[in-house]
Parts: sequence; structure tokens; C-alpha cells
Amino acid sequence: MSVTQSPELIAAYAACRAIAKREAKNFYYSFRVLPQHKSDAMCAVYAFMRKADDLADDESLSLGARREAMAIWTAAWRASRVTPGEDPIFLALNDTQQRFAISDDLLEQLVAGTTLDLQPQPDGVHTLEIPSRSGPPRSIQIYDSVAALHHYCYLVASVVGLVCIRIFGYTDRRADQFAIDTGIAFQLTNILRDVKEDADRGRIYLPADLLRDNAVAPERILALAFGDPLQPNELALLRGLELHAQMLYRSADQLIPLLDPDARPAMRVLVRIYHDLLDRIAADQAAIFRERVSVPTARKLSILAIGILQSFKARLIG
Repeated sequence: MSVTQSPELIAAYAACRAIAKREAKNFYYSFRVLPQHKSDAMCAVYAFMRKADDLADDESLSLGARREAMAIWTAAWRASRVTPGEDPIFLALNDTQQRFAISDDLLEQLVAGTTLDLQPQPDGVHTLEIPSRSGPPRSIQIYDSVAALHHYCYLVASVVGLVCIRIFGYTDRRADQFAIDTGIAFQLTNILRDVKEDADRGRIYLPADLLRDNAVAPERILALAFGDPLQPNELALLRGLELHAQMLYRSADQLIPLLDPDARPAMRVLVRIYHDLLDRIAADQAAIFRERVSVPTARKLSILAIGILQSFKARLIG
């Protein structure tokens, strides 16, 4: 697709690409397999999400200051939809939104997802006071149920999937539900990878009903983060969530054939990288409490090379 762009818009997309290349890690590998106009759009969406996440996660600021900064930034973005300003992320996102018919509602849900952790008490979350090994009791937020966790995953990941497939292109409406399920699978993978890091920050995303079903007390998650060995019931807890994510990855297999042919290789790259990450966690569940489990760069490059070849073939056929 060839569209004449102003120098300002070209520069805006270049700025978004620089952010994606620097920060996106797993996502950027998939962006590189897309045709240029779709790759640019994905970079714009990512840069928008990255800015929102950075504002929400800036621990150098108090919670109140972060809420204020997010409110100011969100107001500026909403104003830019009416009167374009000079912010390169907003310029590129507005162009992407118009070109790929992405609704305001989906983008508003993206922002709502990034602000969840700024809320004093998000829906479906309760706060516990848990004894600490080094000082006073710690306040820990924990999700009440698998259903509440799914809602969180929908806002922070499935909505991203719904935006992405509008850029990728599709006609079968079943793709929406498959994208929702795939987004939840991705986020559950992130949650398993980040259990220790999240516990250190006062959050437990392993839902309370799942902990109860496996006779795991919330304080045990903190103890594991401190280095206690995993017990059989705790391994079963992690295994149960991993198997749930594995089931949801089946939706990705159903989603890919529904996408435009020029976007299927990119989705395969992303799914393979994330699914490989989940498989590595499953192979050594205790590793998530020792280190940040990741897919080696060499493996990602191998997946990318296959994706590039598939993309080249798809364009030749197309």
C-alpha cells in the first residue's frame, strides 16, 4: 500500500519505530515481518502503549503524581484526536487509527488497561497484610478469582490483540474471540514469568481461588520470592495456570488462518516466541523465582528468519 505522507508524519512514524526497536523486544521481532505500512502502524500503537505503561510504572513518582501525569497525558491525547498537535506518537497513532478503522473505544480500553495498577483498589482485587521477614507487615494486592484475572488480562492484553488484528486485516468475525483468547494466553505467560518481580512490588496475580484450590497461602508466594523451595502443591498451582495458558494458545492456531496472508507470518513469529517462553517456564517452574526467564536471542532470530521467509513467499503469491 503506497500512501503519500507529509514529512511530519514520516518523522512521527520513525520516532515510534525507534521506541519499538529499543523497547519492544518480543513484539518488534514480529513487526519486522509485516509489510511496511502495517509495521509502521504496529510501531505507532506500541509507542502509545509504551508511553502509557511508563507513566503508570514510574516508581520515582508517588502514586498520586503518576495518576496526575497519566490524566494530563490522556487529556492531551484525546485533544489531539480533534486538533492535531506536535506529539509524534499522537500524530502517528491518529493516522494509524484512521487508516485501519480502529475505534476510539478500543484505544480508550488500552488506556484503561494501563491505568488499572494506578487504582487504589481495582475491581476484583483485595488487599492483604502479610507478615514480612524483614520489617513490618506488607500490603499485597491479589486478584480474587480466575474470572477477575481474565478481566484484567482482557484489558491489558486482549484489547491489544483486537487492535493488532485490525492492522493485520481479517474479515471473519470469529477472529475477535480468537484474538481475545490469544491475548489472555500471552498475559498469563507474562504473569508466570514475573511472579517474583510482581511479588516484590506488592502484587500477586495468581488468583486467590486458585491458591485456595491448591492449598497455597498468599504469604508462600512472598516466601518463594525470598528463595524458599517450591512444594508439590505450589508446583501444581503453577502447572495449572500454565496448562490453562496452553489451552488458550490453541486459539492462536485458529486465528492465524483468518488474518490477511501478508500478516500471518508476523502473528506466527509472535505466537512462537511467546509460546516458547511458556514452554521454557513449564520445563523448569522453579526458574521463575531465580531469574527472569526469557527466550534466547538466537532462538528469536531463528523464528524471525522463518517468518521473513514465509512473508516473502506470501508476497510472491499475493
